[in-house]
Amino acid sequence: MRCKLTMSLNSSTLLNEENSQEPKRNTERLGSLELQTPSSFQDNPLQQLQLASQEVLEKAKKSGRSKCPQCSSSRMFYCYTCFVPVETVPTKEIPTVKLPLKIDIIKHPNETDGKSTAVHAKLLAPDDVTIYKYPCIPEYKEKRHEIALIFPGPNSVSVKDIAFHLQKYAKKGIHTNDDDCSREPFLKQAKLEPKEEEKNLNECISTNGTEGTRLKKIIFIDSTWNQTNKIITDERLQGLLQIELKTRKTCFWRHQKGKPDTYLSTIEAIYYFLVDYHQEILKENYKGQYDNLLFFFSFMYTLIKNAKCCAAKE
Repeated sequence: MRCKLTMSLNSSTLLNEENSQEPKRNTERLGSLELQTPSSFQDNPLQQLQLASQEVLEKAKKSGRSKCPQCSSSRMFYCYTCFVPVETVPTKEIPTVKLPLKIDIIKHPNETDGKSTAVHAKLLAPDDVTIYKYPCIPEYKEKRHEIALIFPGPNSVSVKDIAFHLQKYAKKGIHTNDDDCSREPFLKQAKLEPKEEEKNLNECISTNGTEGTRLKKIIFIDSTWNQTNKIITDERLQGLLQIELKTRKTCFWRHQKGKPDTYLSTIEAIYYFLVDYHQEILKENYKGQYDNLLFFFSFMYTLIKNAKCCAAKE
């Protein structure tokens, strides 16, 4: 049966833009374990999300591009320059997500604004997310005991071990240059037995709520893989605890040919980190508290998938 294409001209234009894309972003490369997704949801793994009504986006799609209320640029859904919804998408109809910690996103200056999903986080969690354009980033040195950086590598640790490694800074009290917890394990010199080390780890996690040792901010890098080196080697990011996410399969429509499907978009990386943090560190059952971070992402995913499906059948 011929599939009837119900998308607007703007949706078709969006689809055409996806056919030739730049290299994947660094934040689309994080992981070490498998995503557990029921086979019945393989076609659309995002349908399990507990999302706010997307009716406002449906209406905006039919209306087409609209003006940004701040810079008057013509945009679809939101302005990726001003970080605000367009005139046809009232702010009151966009969900707001409260996060358990602050998020800094460091964006490479050569990244195309309109192709980055980092703006989704700022739109949906405006009080907790800040986007910086490199090289204009904060100094993190004095707060290294409460900040971590999402970046894969040989010295990266898992989310569940964050509290354990942040204890190093709290124990020393002074944050000197050799306080780099990414260089050696906190208990390396102690040479503890596995059971004793696990006991100490649990004690560290149990005291994670204390003001001086808990994680307060997480940093994400939004750039292509080739552009990452300049940012990750910046002296202002040296000595930060590095976190590597579990491997999940991306739903990002800008998938680079020949690359694994475990390369996450920026907003996916943020979402999955928060889910793991909620369960591993806060020790609470996850009930969809951060699902609305994928409010725009899931809608665009479905829009593009349907457009591709219809185009293939015509």
